[in-house]
Amino acid sequence: MPPLDPTAWTCPAPLRDHPRVVMGHGGGGALSAELVEHVFAPAFGGETLAQMGDSASVSLGGARLAFSTDSFVVRPLFFPGGSIGDLAVNGTVNDLAMSGARAAYLSCGFILEEGVELSVLARVAQAFGAAARHAGVEVATGDTKVVEAGHGDGIFINTAGIGLIPAGVDLRPQRVVPGDVVIVSGAIGVHGVAIMSVREGLEFGVEIESDCAALGGLVEAVLAVTPDLHVLRDPTRGGLAASLNEIAAASGTGVVIQERNVPVPAPVANACAILGIDPMYVANEGKLVAFVPRAHGDAVLDAMRAHPLGRDAAVIGEVVDAHPGMVVARTGLGGTRVVDLPVGEQLPRIC
Repeated sequence: MPPLDPTAWTCPAPLRDHPRVVMGHGGGGALSAELVEHVFAPAFGGETLAQMGDSASVSLGGARLAFSTDSFVVRPLFFPGGSIGDLAVNGTVNDLAMSGARAAYLSCGFILEEGVELSVLARVAQAFGAAARHAGVEVATGDTKVVEAGHGDGIFINTAGIGLIPAGVDLRPQRVVPGDVVIVSGAIGVHGVAIMSVREGLEFGVEIESDCAALGGLVEAVLAVTPDLHVLRDPTRGGLAASLNEIAAASGTGVVIQERNVPVPAPVANACAILGIDPMYVANEGKLVAFVPRAHGDAVLDAMRAHPLGRDAAVIGEVVDAHPGMVVARTGLGGTRVVDLPVGEQLPRIC
């Protein structure tokens, strides 16, 4: 047996001063934030980039546009409830929706590893096209690159999207104030657990399907009730915990959630217990979290529950003056725990 080499070990949550890129830098937690803060933001600069939202709000020719880009490296390519093709469309459509915009056009960049079967590529392309049509968005431009065998992992996809932000809609974390209610549109943790179940061949007694879906219609239904929402966020990498922490930090407010009110399906809770992970940190691909003025809370909740993608929506907490920049959870036993920003990545390659 060869001797152990500690220098070759890797960890999804490494030391914060790690000198090389690690998987945790792509996990949407503290390591991702540090990478943006210390590497990308200083290099790129600009007021628009400083918004740091799911999509940027830009003005062009008198119109307010939402503009976003995302890359998808999920493994495996096909999973219960979707595929990398569905994910690539819905992920970018949802990022635009978090600015209140309905996606209008998408770009599509395929990075293919030499040796990928054309039948597999065709399935992914068909899924991509079907998801775009379902979301009401047009694929307007694209690109294809091929890398040598062993220098990729089958298929990677990059998308960018643009959409029009309706007049009177201003969604950004700086608008969050104490007294706002926090609403989640449905059960959390489903996508990440679905990916892990097929990747690792785990059996949880019931098949768990990804919640991958385009949220543009749900956001439109809510905005039809009131455009005076303060912020929307789709809790993908880093899960609900990361989104809540990002909003608390950006708004300078505290967030208190009632843990028993957070909808976690029993199969997801059981799977997370087996895997030793917290559902709050597991990625979602068809859910959103909304910070809403208390006066509109009931109307927004009713509008969500009336939509197929929001029928399990729930009020999970509120914004407070205390502990600015921090998220705490009231447990079912009456205690309190801090819900911190994840450092690394519990479930890599889930989007």
